[in-house]
Amino acid sequence: MSDKNNEDLKRQASENTLGLNPVIGIRGKDLLTSARMVLSQALKQPFHSAKHVAHFGLELKNVMLGQSALKPEDGDRRFADPAWSQNPLYRRYLQTYLAWRKELHDWIEHSSLSEQDASRGHFVINLMTEAMAPSNSMANPAAVKRFFETGGKSLLDGLSHLAKDMVHNGGMPSQVSMEAFEVGKNLATTDGAVVFRNDVLELIQYKPITESVHERPLLVVPPQINKFYVFDLSPEKSLARFLLRSQVQTFVVSWRNPTKAQREWGLSTYIEALKEAIDVICAITGSKDVNMLGACSGGLTTASLLGHYAALGQQKVNALTLLVSVLDTQLDTQVALFADEKTLEAAKRRSYQAGVLEGSDMAKVFAWMRPNDLIWNYWVNNYLLGNEPPVFDILYWNNDTTRLPAALHGEFIDMFQTNPLTRPGALEVCGTPIDLKQVTCDFFVLAGTTDHITPWDSCYKSAHLFGGKCEFVLSNSGHIQSILNPPGNPKARYMTNSEMPLDPKAWQETSTKHADSWWLHWQTWLSERSGETKNAPRALGNKKFPAGEAAPGTYVHER
Repeated sequence: MSDKNNEDLKRQASENTLGLNPVIGIRGKDLLTSARMVLSQALKQPFHSAKHVAHFGLELKNVMLGQSALKPEDGDRRFADPAWSQNPLYRRYLQTYLAWRKELHDWIEHSSLSEQDASRGHFVINLMTEAMAPSNSMANPAAVKRFFETGGKSLLDGLSHLAKDMVHNGGMPSQVSMEAFEVGKNLATTDGAVVFRNDVLELIQYKPITESVHERPLLVVPPQINKFYVFDLSPEKSLARFLLRSQVQTFVVSWRNPTKAQREWGLSTYIEALKEAIDVICAITGSKDVNMLGACSGGLTTASLLGHYAALGQQKVNALTLLVSVLDTQLDTQVALFADEKTLEAAKRRSYQAGVLEGSDMAKVFAWMRPNDLIWNYWVNNYLLGNEPPVFDILYWNNDTTRLPAALHGEFIDMFQTNPLTRPGALEVCGTPIDLKQVTCDFFVLAGTTDHITPWDSCYKSAHLFGGKCEFVLSNSGHIQSILNPPGNPKARYMTNSEMPLDPKAWQETSTKHADSWWLHWQTWLSERSGETKNAPRALGNKKFPAGEAAPGTYVHER
């Protein structure tokens, strides 16, 4: 595989990571029901079906005569090989496929199905047609060339990879070479130590690398369904190291990977654990409060914690940063396509019976949400071309999943159904009702323009739930790339606006565009809220909370 194609694989993968939605999953039963619905619709509307069969026949005639204008969408890299457009046989093969796919979707679009059933029908048809794409077959011209270039070795290598994935990866194509990385060796290597541990989390303090530091520390809260070291991958894209260079005393939470013994852990459990961690940080640093950063579902947890503090009248958090976090959970995306009451109740029941929701199961569900990017790309690379899976740190982290305890999973589903954070007092944690309007600290919100997991306009609407002053920043990237965005990237752009109108489009139209990474803008914002500088501590922890195991700690290694 060429370096360019390998980079394309990495780029497409990085745009589709961190997408493990803990709310719902698609059951095989749901897909079969939708498939039966599509088939029965063909019988209910025979004239409608016959019309589209006839139209497909006419287009097929044009394909055979070389008169068809059908071509793949711009940017569809599956058919980038010149053979698909220049070889008459390959061109007709591809155009037949495109005509068939288009007619099936047109048939659904103009049927008498309801809007929701039509959307489900499109989804099922898309799964079928993308699986049967010509690029996924042995006739793929790149695979044929590779076969002759290697004297047939690519086919043997592909079969070997397939057998390995059948045994070790649940039959799914491997997205990354898991042997190429080791946490603590070539990932998560920033110097630090565990200074506190409870049943739910380990608290890691990173070693300062500047002579002076800001008085007020920062606590980073990752999602519960992912491991924390997304903030400390390779040194060049480590947010932790950037913070240390910015003179910020940096602490990060490493969540424990729960088992069925922790099935009763809920949102209040995680918030109580965070409260303990904040008290420890204040004791170690001498600061009366902290700044906090929450990402994705970690942002939802952090926002709930601040609502709890507000209800108690405590000022433990000075400023909050939320990365790609949706608190207003009315999402109009494929995630919600099969989210009816029966599906959600079944999802809660399954996780409670098992005690946990497996991250690997969520990863499979999300892969089928975007099969071309997360399945068929690797099918071609690993099996048809016989290449090894990519060596890519982001993909390793994304495949190093954790579990969610059943109680927390059930609460996330309830929040998806009832959207309680938008209504004062509708959510209760740790015995207090939550009203985000009572959270009056300054806060910084980041979203990504191409983020299909937590859409930027949903992040923007969520920012209006708080009572404090918001700095909203829109990055020109997707979910994971919005976070891992170190300075120096020539393609990096972001937008800011001092005004916060209710309409996100109005905000975007009047925003100011900037070059380079939003990290630099955030660095200035955070420094202004981190207090004066003082001499950096000579040692990590203190007498009461001494430094223990070296970072990345022990919880991160739990399977």
